[in-house]
Amino acid sequence: MAVYTEVTDEELGAFIDRYSIGQLLSYKGIAEGVENSNYLVHTESGFYILTLYEKRVDPADLPFFLDLKKHLASKGFSCPSPVATRDGAVLGTLAGRPAAIVTFLDGMWVKRPQVHHCNMLGAAMAQMHLAAADFDMTRKNALDVTGWRPLFDMSAERADTVCDGLAKLIADDLDFLEANWPQDLPRGVIHADLFPDNVFFLQDELSGLIDFYFACTDTLAYDLAICLNAWCFEHDGSFNVTKAQAMLKGYTSVRPLSDAEFNALPILARGAALRFLLTRLYDWLNVPEGALVTPKDPMEYVKKLRFHQDATTPDAYGMSL
Repeated sequence: MAVYTEVTDEELGAFIDRYSIGQLLSYKGIAEGVENSNYLVHTESGFYILTLYEKRVDPADLPFFLDLKKHLASKGFSCPSPVATRDGAVLGTLAGRPAAIVTFLDGMWVKRPQVHHCNMLGAAMAQMHLAAADFDMTRKNALDVTGWRPLFDMSAERADTVCDGLAKLIADDLDFLEANWPQDLPRGVIHADLFPDNVFFLQDELSGLIDFYFACTDTLAYDLAICLNAWCFEHDGSFNVTKAQAMLKGYTSVRPLSDAEFNALPILARGAALRFLLTRLYDWLNVPEGALVTPKDPMEYVKKLRFHQDATTPDAYGMSL
């Protein structure tokens, strides 16, 4: 979440008037994240989240994102759900951007996840995968292995200004991953961005998942691989085996992994590290002037990528069948 597009009181008030949620009382920008402009909106009926979708989001994808959240909520899965206008629309236009209002999810994200948080996240991820199994829409992952090289090409010439040798490190890993990426693993809807700030806890219990704007149809175990990177490395760069084991145990308690999925986790985790290195590198080099957002350091994922390069089997992560 972030704020790139500012909204006036008059614009927002007129937008809110299309809904049956009462008059606008107050609103404020949410500065976390990197993708869209987000506001916490308070009306006479309570709190909501307003999202203005920025240029990186393809408007054609918005029905998938919004209908997915509606589908998951209908299955009893805890996540924000789109609010419809009096005319039944869940998508509108505000300040020249596509915009939507979703319900407010109580809870806070944990800045230093512990083992039990990783366990709960694993279980919730598997529950989401199962709840979305009969969702009838699909969306290609624009940032899957086929999208990484075009993304790198946009940053390659300046990559070494961030770190000497970074361009070669990325190019070499791209060659390896493109040649060795796992095929024919179970697929379905994945969140694809389950970082700690997208997972809410209330009284130390997981209260729900947010920010589904990278959700897509892809390898289910790739969601786990993303979370191994996002949740199981400590601030000193070390990999916490106990957290990884807890996450895997939570996931498999809901949806068991096949042997092929389990054995693919090291290369999936390596690919996930490269994917987030590439997007962080691009954002680091191209953050819009004046945006109320701090780009995330790509070097964090350089360290993770190097760890995965040395991890050739699940045993390297302390995991076994």
